[in-house]
Amino acid sequence: MKNRDVERLYSKYIMNTYTHLPISLARGKGSRVWDLEQNEYLDLFPGWGVSILGHSPSKVVSHIRNQAGKIIHISNNYYNHLQAKLAQKIVKIAQIDSKVFFCNSGAEANEGAFKLARLYGSGKRYKIITMNDSFHGRTLASLSATGQEKYKECFGPLLEGFMHVPFNDFEALKMSVDDETVAIMLELVQGEGGVNVANYDYIQKIKKLCSERDLLFIADEVQTGMGRTGKWFAYQNFDIEPDIVTLAKGIGGGVPMGAVFAKDRVADCIKPGMHASTFGGSPIVCKAALAVIDTIMSKNLLNNVNNLSKYLKGRLSDLKARYDLVSDIRGVGFMIGMEVKDKGREIFEGCVANGLLINLTHGNILRFLPALNIKKKDIDKAIVILDRVLKEV
Repeated sequence: MKNRDVERLYSKYIMNTYTHLPISLARGKGSRVWDLEQNEYLDLFPGWGVSILGHSPSKVVSHIRNQAGKIIHISNNYYNHLQAKLAQKIVKIAQIDSKVFFCNSGAEANEGAFKLARLYGSGKRYKIITMNDSFHGRTLASLSATGQEKYKECFGPLLEGFMHVPFNDFEALKMSVDDETVAIMLELVQGEGGVNVANYDYIQKIKKLCSERDLLFIADEVQTGMGRTGKWFAYQNFDIEPDIVTLAKGIGGGVPMGAVFAKDRVADCIKPGMHASTFGGSPIVCKAALAVIDTIMSKNLLNNVNNLSKYLKGRLSDLKARYDLVSDIRGVGFMIGMEVKDKGREIFEGCVANGLLINLTHGNILRFLPALNIKKKDIDKAIVILDRVLKEV
């Protein structure tokens, strides 16, 4: 098949829910992918951040193959020793006394967090404050929590109980708290919102307010978790312990997985029958996630993120100094945004045409989420391509 053949089949048989690039990716290894016509691309946005170890990482692949030959799925009415091992590892790297619930996606993880918060509120408190420009998922509840109107068009009325305030504006947040507020939820680095980083003092004030008012601090780590920011979780850069943390994307190394973990005083509010997920935490995805954690540890990839992210930001800053079109470079770890004054779409499409896969959000922010194990030579190649495209534009 050719790329065009797949495009024709999509137009006839697949719901039109995505804006597609005219390529059909067929295989990948590390930070490189190839389409059906054997065109090669350097991928600095692998799987929307899901492929955190790059494409088809050897240990994840071998773990999946091994587990598939034993048992693929079991009901959550039985004990699953792989869930137990994985939960233990998550709690250890989280450095928070907590309990874990496994699901299949970030939206599901956030749904679990909303339900935990309402249980904690005991029917008297139910409001959750989230931030403008946030993104928490596509289900009706997670859309209600999302602070971007463009995602909500045509889907109203949405779920009540969510309030939105400006990001990094503590006074606006404080003024929004009332007697029915139970939680404050935010991404410590907003991804879809434009790679906006929370201020350290802002987070400290929120945590203090939560302690004073008995509010839950919910950290959405769906994109920032599993080493993306140079720590296992972004909140560890801010010296806090959230009450609830949601994660997905990178935890499975490419297979669908999500999780929510909460401090014991919150987790213990939930009882059997209150929440469930048929596919959540199946043996095969738990095995993959264990391989992800083991690989990050054994290959010392957090150090790789901290070292090479500085290098990548430095190379991008060099481009900013050379091109007036580039207005800002920001981010934490391997979650980096390059803001341009205009022509964002032209730059994005030029990168794809020259063999570099990145992302464009908000129309003017080029987003980079490279694999944690990317090599310096791949970063150099990406900069050469980006430089060429900026020069052409």
